[in-house]
Amino acid sequence: MLAAVSELYDRAVEALAHGHGAEASSLLVRALRQPGLPREDQIRVRAALAEAWLLQDDLRQATEALGRPPEARERADPARLSDLWRMHGRVAAARGEPSRGVAFLTKALRLAERAHDSRSIGLSHYELALCYRQVGDPPIVREHLTSAASALHAAGDRRHLAMVHSLSGVALAQEGRLDEALVAMRHAERLAVAAQAGDVLATIFGNQANVASMQHRHEEAMALAERSVELQQESGTPHGLGVALASLGQIYVRIGNLTRAEETLNRALDVRSPLQFMRETTGAVFDTLAQIHLIRGQHEEAGRALERAKEAYGEYGAQTSRWYHWGLRVLEARLALRRGHLSTALAMASDTTTMEGIPAAYSILAELTAIETLLTSGAYQESQERLAGVAKRIQPGTMSGTWGEFLRLRGRIRAAGARETDAYHDFGQSVSIFELLGEKYQAGLSYLELGRLAGSAGARSRATRYLNDARTLFASLGAVPQLAETVAALADLPTAGTGGYVGVQVDGDDALIRRIVDAAVMPALLAREGATAIFEGCDAQSTVLFVQAGRQSRVLAFSGADADDAQRLAAAALRSLTVPSPSALLVEPIGNDLAGPRYAVMSSTRPISATVNQRFRMLSAVLRQGFDLCEARERPVEVATTVMERQLEPLLPGFICVSAAMQRVADQIGHLQNNDLTVLVTGESGTGKDLVARAIHAGSLRSGRMFLPYNCTSATRELADSQLFGHRRGSFTGAVADQPGVLRTAVGGTLFLDEVGDLPLDVQPKLLRFLEQGEVLPVGETRPQKIDVRVVAATNADLEQRVSEGKFREDLFYRLSVIRIHVPPLRERREEIPHLSTFFLREASDRLGKPGVRLSPETLDLFDSFPWPGNVRQLRNEIQRAVALAPSGGTIAPGTLSPALSGAAEGDRLMSGGRDRRTSLAAAVEKLEREMIEQALDRAGGNVSETARVLGLTRRGLYLKMERLGVAGARQAF
Repeated sequence: MLAAVSELYDRAVEALAHGHGAEASSLLVRALRQPGLPREDQIRVRAALAEAWLLQDDLRQATEALGRPPEARERADPARLSDLWRMHGRVAAARGEPSRGVAFLTKALRLAERAHDSRSIGLSHYELALCYRQVGDPPIVREHLTSAASALHAAGDRRHLAMVHSLSGVALAQEGRLDEALVAMRHAERLAVAAQAGDVLATIFGNQANVASMQHRHEEAMALAERSVELQQESGTPHGLGVALASLGQIYVRIGNLTRAEETLNRALDVRSPLQFMRETTGAVFDTLAQIHLIRGQHEEAGRALERAKEAYGEYGAQTSRWYHWGLRVLEARLALRRGHLSTALAMASDTTTMEGIPAAYSILAELTAIETLLTSGAYQESQERLAGVAKRIQPGTMSGTWGEFLRLRGRIRAAGARETDAYHDFGQSVSIFELLGEKYQAGLSYLELGRLAGSAGARSRATRYLNDARTLFASLGAVPQLAETVAALADLPTAGTGGYVGVQVDGDDALIRRIVDAAVMPALLAREGATAIFEGCDAQSTVLFVQAGRQSRVLAFSGADADDAQRLAAAALRSLTVPSPSALLVEPIGNDLAGPRYAVMSSTRPISATVNQRFRMLSAVLRQGFDLCEARERPVEVATTVMERQLEPLLPGFICVSAAMQRVADQIGHLQNNDLTVLVTGESGTGKDLVARAIHAGSLRSGRMFLPYNCTSATRELADSQLFGHRRGSFTGAVADQPGVLRTAVGGTLFLDEVGDLPLDVQPKLLRFLEQGEVLPVGETRPQKIDVRVVAATNADLEQRVSEGKFREDLFYRLSVIRIHVPPLRERREEIPHLSTFFLREASDRLGKPGVRLSPETLDLFDSFPWPGNVRQLRNEIQRAVALAPSGGTIAPGTLSPALSGAAEGDRLMSGGRDRRTSLAAAVEKLEREMIEQALDRAGGNVSETARVLGLTRRGLYLKMERLGVAGARQAF
């Protein structure tokens, strides 16, 4: 590359790494104007320029910068052509053409693999993941993200690695795995901060806000979303700002600030971007605006917003994720219900529940809408039957609004069947759920049902309290129809109570216990329901559940009091534990929290009878069992990790796991977490046994303590005894001071015995005793000492052969082999050679101060075909030697390598007669995929749905693969 162009290009690449698209495009336009620019340099500059324009959402200029796709006969560096095809794929995806994007990106991936370019491989996999997410194919998305993470880690591209982890978090969140999603996004945040990529960080904060909102941490979600908006305004893209504003608007809706939500969503609509992603965001904005209008009773406006959402998505998202499709269907059914179009609402909701591919969450929402419609029309028997079916599909432990809606509908059915006590508890628990979730509108609907039930039973005071709570919530939201219903219900209450009662009656203990048991899905819900149950069941003045944390008390839940009164009552209860309490105060322990003992306390304005005392103790005992049940449910369950669920982050820097063989090694290491079993690592010299041992230590509970390696070939019998187990001063000639030995030095940590097969035979019994008893006997000592050290051993020898030859003790062999991990040689995992080469090149360049050194395509080809008898160590040393001899910015060609490799290159050239010896792994994989799909189609008689099921793909994913691979019938699918 010309010097002037090279300088401009390097500055532009630096700007792109920080997300500064405008600065990069200005530099690259100047570079393109330089005269005499070679074709390959033009390709490189144009690809970078297209990326710069995309960072500014300028799709037209990005398309112009790229020009037409390369000709099939284009002769250029495969890495450069890969960049060009990748940018064509990004532009196609941005236009809303994911299938075309997949085709372009697949070509980019093939070329990147041919060039052995780790960064290009990683970026191609990442862009493919984005395309497959756009069409809704989670398994393929995860597959590409896993491959992208390994390649980008090797390349040291922290910006795009952060984007990979962020997208992984989004995918996990959509599967409902919110804690795992948050871990991935926090790791993405650290990478983005390290890369100083403000635009990426803005997107990550927005994704974190969405997860926090899904976890009902609305204040934290709002803070994260507001921060995302600020960063997008500073350094993000137009569509990024639109997404951030849309997310913030949705959070405002959840916390009930509809005015602020509407303002924010309208700001999002003012953002202009030609990208498909922005069209999806526009659809989501209108979707949320429709929800706001529906709450306010503005049905015409809600209908228009839904139509605009469908237009933005492309008539139910023909080119977007199907998630939008289901949400709109449910919202349309609910709008029809609010308008009073009951037959339309029932038909639409019922049809939605049975549509192919609908996620369980949306199917349940649609079914609940259908049940509500049936109740409104008076079809109680059918609604009861359908609700029983839904009950089997809902998981209360997720603490979703779906469970709250289910309880409210069940309460209505029970109230219609004259089961007032059960209905009362259903409505009450529904209120608790929605208040915990912060969903004001839904809480208001449940309060309205409670008030109506209490009013119909003649319990005027309770009815007034519940209806006033509902009126306050609806007034704050501007929910005009429900506010009018509440005011009418208040007006219909009798001027005086009739003496009726709702809540806990003579036979109400069973209903109270069931209410507490039903709430034992989450500690927060259980505490709230427990306080309410004691308050109502014991006719208390106030009730508090709290935890004693040292001398302080932490209130969990209360009823019949405000927060200050609850804190005072908890303090009084603590004092009563040591000083006799007033007769109107009862305190009962209800188990232990992590911070300390947990208590229930109730106060009364009158003397407490024996019956009330007995009921309080009984309810407290049920609460204690409920908290124990919650603790058991929250205890983590170890789940076997599959290939698709593998963590994206490497176990250690440089621990590359691309091949199936090394992925199995990584899986074995993962299964060894949280235990102290002895491990024997086997494999040829130079395969990376030391790195495996360090990874085992890093993933263990001892990771904060010492990792101490000891090479067993380095000493004689006497020296090995002393070095391993230590000695006392004067115990032998030359022992001038006490020596603890490596075992005692590594106390609390891990001792790595490298080449354990060479350990002197006379020392082996002492090592066996330590492994079995945890004791060492230093030379010169008379009493053994107990120590706590984990041992990981490694060998490149055949220990079974050494046992048969009498050179290694059989009992020690079996004691070391509790767990065996075999590290395969490099020749059996050649797909990792490009990534390892990239990692070692970057490592050597940084350490030796040789920036810009690169490996030529011919060198990478040679690395790919060389047998590597010295394995990974030989590859690393070869690259370090070559970098040391190369000038800064130079290229490492085969002729500059060591004689072992340069001689092999010359021999290969002569044997092949100058022909290209490269074999394409991608081509072999494609051939296998094509054969598997064609065979599965034949077995299924051409049934695409059955074929997709057998292959573990979605229909859409199968169609895309068929088109990419040229399988007959693919084009008709589109």
